[in-house]
Amino acid sequence: MAHGKGKGKGLHWEEFLRIAFPYASVCPQPIHLLIFMSESSIWNSLLEEARSVASKERILSNVLTEYLLERDSLGDALSWRLSSRLAKGSVSELELRELFQDCFSHSEDALAAVERDLLAVKERDPACNDFLSPFLYFKGFQALSAYRSAHYLWKAGRRDLALYLQSLIAVVYSVDIHPAAVIGKGILLDHATGFVAGETTVIDDDVSILHEVTLGGTGKARGDRHPKIRSGVLIGAGAKILGNVVVGEGARVGASSVVLADVPPHVSVAGVPSRVIGEVKERAPSLAMDHSLENLKEYEAGGGI
Repeated sequence: MAHGKGKGKGLHWEEFLRIAFPYASVCPQPIHLLIFMSESSIWNSLLEEARSVASKERILSNVLTEYLLERDSLGDALSWRLSSRLAKGSVSELELRELFQDCFSHSEDALAAVERDLLAVKERDPACNDFLSPFLYFKGFQALSAYRSAHYLWKAGRRDLALYLQSLIAVVYSVDIHPAAVIGKGILLDHATGFVAGETTVIDDDVSILHEVTLGGTGKARGDRHPKIRSGVLIGAGAKILGNVVVGEGARVGASSVVLADVPPHVSVAGVPSRVIGEVKERAPSLAMDHSLENLKEYEAGGGI
């Protein structure tokens, strides 16, 4: 692939992105593209990181061998890790493992989403410097990965089993995502504790969400009643977005805000109830992870809160 606009047969990388990602509102940069183009790169990196840690930490060597070094693929490894965390009651760890393996071996979308989620954590979380940490320890990544299996079951018509898996995820990770919710790729669920997403929630690609966020309804009415979060959105800790409202592409929702109406694209909202307090300069604040509002003096002074 050419990196310039010369007369060669290769495509300029921007032209390639328009073809490869025709619906992406946040285009990957060239350095990210190298990762997307190799399906095995994240898995190989995980294995390399696991071998490195195992050589230094004897106590962890058995853990790394069981969950990674003896596994055949990312989907297989993740199935072992999730089933060990979620096995409760009458459903055995083996049965859960086979359930996850079925999902990740038959759903290319689910596995691709897992890879993009891992990449999102490493790129956006300043406390994360590798792929191994979220794979082994981070509840946000693990809960989201388990949800993807529940969603797979829901779409396959196995709704009772999907709801059972949802209940396990809620108990173990304190994350409650309805299996019918539609969640895109490249999602950072940071810290994750207390995150709730209702049945008709839609979250597009490349969104970052902090802990204690609720994407909920406003009552007991049925039908399409939950938020729609567009690509590139950043949602601060404790924010509550309620009802069938749209948070526009590249918007930023301040911590502890209560959103009850549509949010235009590329603005910051904050307050109870929230209101527009400024424009967002970045195309995708979810990637920059900048929560600061220092240029918004009224908000600093408590206006609208």
